[in-house]
Amino acid sequence: MGAGLRHHRGLSPLSTDTPAVTEPKTTEKTDEKVDWLAEIRGLFLMLLAVFAFHSFVAKPFYIPSESMLPNLLVGDRLVVSKYPYGWNWSSVSFHLAPRGDWRLMGSTPEYGDIVIPVHPERDEDYIKRVVALPGDKIEVRRGRIILNGTPVPQAVERARDLPVDANSTCYGFGDPTFLVTDDSGNDVCRVPVLRETLPNGANYLVIDHANTELDNFDEMTIPEGHVFVMGDNRDHSSDSRELNSSRGLLGPVPLENIGGRAEFITFSLDGTTSLNPVTWFTSLREGRAWTTLRPAVAQENQR
Repeated sequence: MGAGLRHHRGLSPLSTDTPAVTEPKTTEKTDEKVDWLAEIRGLFLMLLAVFAFHSFVAKPFYIPSESMLPNLLVGDRLVVSKYPYGWNWSSVSFHLAPRGDWRLMGSTPEYGDIVIPVHPERDEDYIKRVVALPGDKIEVRRGRIILNGTPVPQAVERARDLPVDANSTCYGFGDPTFLVTDDSGNDVCRVPVLRETLPNGANYLVIDHANTELDNFDEMTIPEGHVFVMGDNRDHSSDSRELNSSRGLLGPVPLENIGGRAEFITFSLDGTTSLNPVTWFTSLREGRAWTTLRPAVAQENQR
């Protein structure tokens, strides 16, 4: 590239019996200039493609709080799909789009879906479960959801053992009896659980171990274009039940404030990850990867 051929060097006259010798051709190397404009354009297009994928197809999220225990642990990494309910301002990554009530190809979540609502006043993502749909009447009495006048079934199941590590200390429950040693000699957080089943048969585990203000919520009708969401860790979740607190979601969530649906866990970290590459593997929790986050459905509702 850009190199010329060298001229033959001067040689003495050759006799007729001397074979002719030609010098091999070589090329001259020249420094090639970097096309920075092309490099920047390529980087911009790559970032634009990632931004578009995260905004319209799927995006990774991580769990920073215990509000969805026992189903989601602090340190879980998961995939949220952006298309199940259509697209809106909250679908756009980093909330770069201005707020508005527009929706493109919008649809309504189903009972039991785990969704990503955005706070009504701040650009903060929450993760909660849909428990009431537009037009439903909902109230909560002593921790039990009453939906359209009918108590939502709750069945007691055996206690679940949650890991105790840097990301899950068990202290958040405020009950020292939850911290026990299992048969293998490991410290675990043994929590009482209930299996809750919504009208479409979607069922999942919840924790409701204490009497709190959130255990009682006066009946209200969900407005059109809204859903009511709650955390699975009922005594430790700021959700639609919080009407007068900046911590909660201040009532039913507008559908345009829902940025996607949680699909599955990709991996989970116990909080010991550091710059040491070895910890990138030792900090992985076993048995969490590829766990679906879609609720189970009762057999009678699958017929």
